[in-house]
Amino acid sequence: MPKFEILCDSACDLPDSLIKQYNIDIIPFYISFDQENYLRERIDISLDEFYEKLYDTFPKTSLPSVQDYINKFKPYAKEGKDLLCITLTSKFSGSYQSAINAREIILEKYPNIKIEVLDSRLCTALQGLFAIEMAKMREDGLSVEEALVIGKKLIPTGRIMFTIGTLEYLQKSGRIGKVSSIAGSILNIKPLIVVKDGELHPYGSIRGRKKSLKKIVAMTKEYFNKVDEDITKYHFGIARGHHIDEAEKIVPKVRELGINGEIPFFQVGSTIGTSCGPDPIGIAFLKDYKSI
Repeated sequence: MPKFEILCDSACDLPDSLIKQYNIDIIPFYISFDQENYLRERIDISLDEFYEKLYDTFPKTSLPSVQDYINKFKPYAKEGKDLLCITLTSKFSGSYQSAINAREIILEKYPNIKIEVLDSRLCTALQGLFAIEMAKMREDGLSVEEALVIGKKLIPTGRIMFTIGTLEYLQKSGRIGKVSSIAGSILNIKPLIVVKDGELHPYGSIRGRKKSLKKIVAMTKEYFNKVDEDITKYHFGIARGHHIDEAEKIVPKVRELGINGEIPFFQVGSTIGTSCGPDPIGIAFLKDYKSI
């Protein structure tokens, strides 16, 4: 059975090692710190460089264009390969629509190939974990149609339990008011947030960074207790911002929940990092596709 190619916008935040291991092609988002020059994420500017600039300048991000997707799809189409393109949740970005428009243009010239564009309803590390599961299905010989059937059942199993370092960037991005940001900073309030179904859901708040990091582990445990699921049937990852030290410290705490497999780090990119600031950290998990 023929394999298919997997493409993903850069909001998946997959580390280079996993991109290479699972043969996933990435379409970058754009970042501008001067409103004029737009840099391709992870190509023209590294994520560490992005975060270093973020401390001083609030950037503007831009989604991949229709032409960007056409440029990625066309070489595969010429080879007659089927494609699966996984995009950031459409509730955060128009990347999905850009890919859909590109798909229609490509299919006019190459009508005999399949191009499936999937709104993942996920973001950052969760989108990355999902892309890996789709790649595993491909490795196991599933067609793009068969993988999509399972993938759509897989999406609702994903969650990210996360916190951020400051409310300043949420205020700058327009997600909270200035008064709330100032009050939260004075009181050292750290919001607790759950990502599910393509949206951010407030979980509560807590005072102090150390407490917030402990709490996201507790939130993860609470979730599995509530749904009565076998945690060993899930894959985990850590979403982190500029600094890796906190991510490294949180891994043993996550393993105490009963996790035995790999727990890769996903450095949060510009699409989420612009709103969350340089210090987001979260625990992402998604069910193994064979357990669906």
